[in-house]
Amino acid sequence: MDKTESKKEIPLEDPTVQEKQTEVSEEKDRTLRTPPKLNRSPLHGLWALTNRDLRKWYTNPVQLIVSLIQPIVWLALFGKALNFGSFISGSGASPAQQNAILQSFFGTTSYFSFLACGMLAFIVLFTSAFSGMSVVFDRRFGFLNKALSTPVARGSIVMGKILQSVGRSLVQAAIILVIAVLLGMDTTHFTVPGIAGTFVVVFLMGMGLSALFTMLALRSADWQTQMAIINLINLPLLFASNALFPTKIMPTWLQDVVKVNPVSYANDATRQLLIGATGMNNLLVDFAVLIGFAAILSAVGIVLSWKLLSK
Repeated sequence: MDKTESKKEIPLEDPTVQEKQTEVSEEKDRTLRTPPKLNRSPLHGLWALTNRDLRKWYTNPVQLIVSLIQPIVWLALFGKALNFGSFISGSGASPAQQNAILQSFFGTTSYFSFLACGMLAFIVLFTSAFSGMSVVFDRRFGFLNKALSTPVARGSIVMGKILQSVGRSLVQAAIILVIAVLLGMDTTHFTVPGIAGTFVVVFLMGMGLSALFTMLALRSADWQTQMAIINLINLPLLFASNALFPTKIMPTWLQDVVKVNPVSYANDATRQLLIGATGMNNLLVDFAVLIGFAAILSAVGIVLSWKLLSK
């Protein structure tokens, strides 16, 4: 047998395969020649950082549920157990007298409704506190160093933490409001502008408080220290405000503290908008204070980020 016949014939390669291989190689060359253009827009970096933190939150429903347990407990247990109407009726006051006394103290005839508005500030306050903890953990786990190595501005890093906290506060405040209504909150004075104005209040208060706690965490790498700072600030902000009790039943020295506490202005505006309560200030004054509080602390947070944020 001839040797040439013993050799196997080599099949010719399909021309379509050759064309595809040529296209792939040309695409690789084109990719190597023209690197992708970086998006250096401040808004792009701000959205990327904000969305990163929000995704960690809404993909973990356990974290959302746990964050809502404490204000729900306050509403369901404290709000219902502390029934001032029963105290007054036990003294022999008529229903009309009872309502007049409650109105004079709380600005409404329902203490539960009074407390429910305060719980909106409660949830914003504690959600904002953990915006600073997020900075601490990002520093400990190395993400902050990576972010500082990118073209993203330092101010965007701070604003990303603030905005993700504000977003969480708005969602949680909406859930708390729905639960309060289901538990018996007075909805007589509910209006669309009033509810919209309430969430503007939540937005402004969240901006200011988140900026405050983020500033305090810019140079911190110890979560225990940050937790101590949170407890040191949160409790005075809550109890030295009108979130739980009206200002007029407090000692004179504490009333002066309440008047400079931004949380009090948020509570005052919320109660006027949702339950028609008599406010300690004009509604315009409440909004002016909250706008100034949010704008000043956000600006200070951005300025401090230029000086304090480092690898």
